[in-house]
Amino acid sequence: MPDMNATEATFAFIIHPIQIKKDVARKFPLLGKVLPEPVINYASRFFPPLYISEITDIQSQHTGQKIRGWFLAVPYTPPTMLALPVETVYRKIVATGRKAEALGARTLGLGAYNSVVGDAGVSIAQRLDIAVTTGDSYTVAIAIEALMEAAEHMKIDPAQATVAVVGATGAIGKACAQLLARRVGRLIVVGRRADATAQVREVCEGHQAQVSDSTRISDIYAADLVLTVTSAVDAVIEPQHLKPGAVVLDVARPRDVSRRVAQERDDVLVIEGGMVEVPGEQADFHFNFGFPPRKAFACMAETMALAMEGIFEDYTVGRELELWRIEQISQIARKHGFRLSGLRSFEHAVTPETISAVRERAIHARKRWSPAY
Repeated sequence: MPDMNATEATFAFIIHPIQIKKDVARKFPLLGKVLPEPVINYASRFFPPLYISEITDIQSQHTGQKIRGWFLAVPYTPPTMLALPVETVYRKIVATGRKAEALGARTLGLGAYNSVVGDAGVSIAQRLDIAVTTGDSYTVAIAIEALMEAAEHMKIDPAQATVAVVGATGAIGKACAQLLARRVGRLIVVGRRADATAQVREVCEGHQAQVSDSTRISDIYAADLVLTVTSAVDAVIEPQHLKPGAVVLDVARPRDVSRRVAQERDDVLVIEGGMVEVPGEQADFHFNFGFPPRKAFACMAETMALAMEGIFEDYTVGRELELWRIEQISQIARKHGFRLSGLRSFEHAVTPETISAVRERAIHARKRWSPAY
């Protein structure tokens, strides 16, 4: 056990491999290089929780306080998590949480599939002594902010736009849909089950947007702006689903948008779910998870911001996100110096030149392009 003051603001964040060979190679270069993906999927069932790195020098711009934390990993891959019984996955995540407790963490963030398995963190929180959050509240706040910024760059007026939310029946998707219904012209909520999408449509009605629901991914072709956040293992959005000039914000990990879109559709703008700059000039994750230095996913940032604010109680857990909590964590994060930090697409920065080129190509593509339906 580290020697630390019991009141020190500490946190841990649990990750797991997503781009399986690539992510395994970040920590174990040889294994990631030589082992085939099916072997990694199978072998991951037998690995213990992994210590990845210490996170240092995250510093609040409001108080000047520095916090420290740790990256830990559940070794399961997404296919493994889906294949195993939920209780088995719970036990592995809880064991990783116990490792965080032993390190001295006071709040724990659940990343990627760790946050959606089973009841979205509720059972895990009940079995651990430290506070737990999925980070979904700040993920929603940053997603909406990133989508609005991209719309502005593409000269799309949200109040007049058609917006689709794919995965609208999940916790993040439903919250995003509710917030977007207050500021866009038309909203299409898309999910796999008609009864569930109808329920989301009902809670979104009565605000600014004209709202409809669908179980057909092809219906997003009408959308100027698309926010996608399913829990699918494989891509769900392909090149034919998007009209020229569309903006797609992909919040999901693994990605919902096929790489074919990047290869074949240079007339649409695909961006990731919001990269956050963390405060502290010397902030260091001591691990390359695919972002530039001092940049984090919003779910990571929520965990850090809660530690800075001294909120050491379960925060965002379960499948119903509260809109007031989304606003609260947004204010807390802003106060301490977390902010949206540019736009990225398939791990590359989106430049003004990129956006201008997409706009120009979309103008020409609209004259001759039609979806394959």
